Amino acid sequence: MEGEFHPEYGPKWSDQRVERLLGALVVFVVGLLLAMIAVVVARAWPSFAHNGLAWFGAGGDVDDQLNAISLSGQNGLDYVWTFHAWPLIWSTILITGGAVVCGLVSALFVSVFIVEFAPTWMSNVLQPVVRFLASVPSVIYGLLGVLVLVPFIGNHLVTEPEKASVAGVISLTGYSLLAAVIVLTIMIAPLMVSIFSDGLRAVKPGWVEGSLALGVNRWRTTWKIAVRAARPAIVAGTVLAVARAIGESVMLAMISGSVGFPPNPADGLIFIYEPSRPLAPTIVKNVDQLSSKPANATLFAIAAVLLFSAALCSLAGWIARRAMRKYGAA
Repeated sequence: MEGEFHPEYGPKWSDQRVERLLGALVVFVVGLLLAMIAVVVARAWPSFAHNGLAWFGAGGDVDDQLNAISLSGQNGLDYVWTFHAWPLIWSTILITGGAVVCGLVSALFVSVFIVEFAPTWMSNVLQPVVRFLASVPSVIYGLLGVLVLVPFIGNHLVTEPEKASVAGVISLTGYSLLAAVIVLTIMIAPLMVSIFSDGLRAVKPGWVEGSLALGVNRWRTTWKIAVRAARPAIVAGTVLAVARAIGESVMLAMISGSVGFPPNPADGLIFIYEPSRPLAPTIVKNVDQLSSKPANATLFAIAAVLLFSAALCSLAGWIARRAMRKYGAA
């Protein structure tokens, strides 16, 4: 009977109330998310509609295009909508891809060391340090990059002949693709280490102990048993790292060069020293232009691409995790 009291569990109606409250909270969160997506897409649609698929293509200087779009909104008459985002997209792919690959490799080995090989006292020290590094504000990483890494690259890695070879096209000052990848890797690696370590600790001890009992050495056991079983956690950590890397703006605006230039691998190794600007920092750089109608739509279009990219990464991670359930979801 509703309202009946049970000493061990409390009134039945309290469970129903909590269930309804949690259900309402879920509906609210989902509704808020859908509303956000709807607003972003609606605001972005004029830019996509005027440019079509050419929005994602190459052509012209993207900074000049943004400037023309912004200026056209001041008189309210002849709006300019032409925008080709490929340099920004290509920069985002290079910086995010490079940082995630470097972070994945380094974080995996660090996690294996912390969980499987480090002495207990060292593991107890490293765990809070890693979690602290994962929570450091990105602007601090950017400041260190500007003060330490960028001058080092500009003064010691980029030679004068290399600077002269591209002087007519771009200026090599140390603000570069390389600096952005290095600092972004340092930013996302602690997050990956934290999640990877939790995944490795969740592996069933019997699996590892059984392998060791059969005479398999510690490293092979760790790599073939523990790391394989922790692959769902590795996928989850990588997806979160990708999402953070794609959306990073302040730090990249500080050290990537903030120029809408697409680094060209055909230039040889020098391309890693070329400046660029991904999608997210472009919003930060032009946020004061939101009062201009075409600029507003263009920035929201960039935001829509970032939102879609993050959703696509989450979907890919969910599919990968489901496919790996047979290995034991760590």
